[in-house]
Amino acid sequence: MRTDDFDFDLPENLIAQHPPAKRGQSRLLCLKDGMLEDAMFSDFPQRMKAGDVLVLNDTRVIKARLFGFKQSGGKVEVLIERVLNEHEALAQIRASKSPLSGSLLLLAGELEASVLGREGEFFHLRFPTDTPLLELLDHYGNLPLPPYITHAAGEEDEARYQTVFARISGAVAAPTAGLHFSDEMLKALEARGVKIRYVTLHVGAGTFQPVRAEHIKDHAMHSERYEIPQDTVDAIADTRVSGSRVVAVGTTSLRALESAAKNGLKAGWGETNIFITPGFQFLVVDALLTNFHLPRSTLLMLVSAFGGMDEIRAAYRHAIKNEYRFFSYGDAMLIERKKQTT
Repeated sequence: MRTDDFDFDLPENLIAQHPPAKRGQSRLLCLKDGMLEDAMFSDFPQRMKAGDVLVLNDTRVIKARLFGFKQSGGKVEVLIERVLNEHEALAQIRASKSPLSGSLLLLAGELEASVLGREGEFFHLRFPTDTPLLELLDHYGNLPLPPYITHAAGEEDEARYQTVFARISGAVAAPTAGLHFSDEMLKALEARGVKIRYVTLHVGAGTFQPVRAEHIKDHAMHSERYEIPQDTVDAIADTRVSGSRVVAVGTTSLRALESAAKNGLKAGWGETNIFITPGFQFLVVDALLTNFHLPRSTLLMLVSAFGGMDEIRAAYRHAIKNEYRFFSYGDAMLIERKKQTT
């Protein structure tokens, strides 16, 4: 299968640069059995039934972007990809020339980081202070907005590029389908008898990278760390008995669940580089709430696997024609899983 099969033309004016005035005011495009329905996200609770399990990703976005200089004086931009421990991280570095192992970076005017080496495309950095790295980033760092958002992060983004249920720090990108939810909607869902459960998957910057290989089989998928709590596993097991649905909020929640399910769904931490493309056999998730994704992206391939390639193509044509808003601050799509053949 070719990467070109997942390409489409998107008018620039449909890329959402700001969130709606209030959470939950987005539009919602629903896809079920090949049929499309235009709705509002405020209708979402009415589309859930008592006993359904709604799985949210409770990761919290860290202030992962740092600006500074190399010892030579050259400018650098550092984007933390993954915090390894209290003093070390893997990071992307933009500079006119890559920093050498053993060199020092001076970030945000006073924060030193030593370059320990490279691991693939990432640099291994150490921050030799007594203060834990997450605290340093919170003080010195900048919110890492996606590359297609053209303004610098401001107060609005500090509040809105974070879910209301964000709890565990570690992501460098928001699980954007969760941005639509307000506290009031979560309460309304619980009042309907919907079981709200959580996973944690720390989203990496690789989520924004287009697939550059000509054939998707040649793409090397980035790796992300996730955790499935026991109460989430138990709630999902109950749905199999009751006949209710598992509804994943976002591709990150889906990736965590389907990764963990490969050897039987169990609680605990894991590492996943799962690449979900058409033909994938889903084991857990029955419906997916997600935003509209980048052309040629792994996320578009995932939703095409879940909803059907022809169906997703038709949905995206409909969304563009009807001027839905795309990407992180954009509108949402509710996809019922296409019936799988074996």
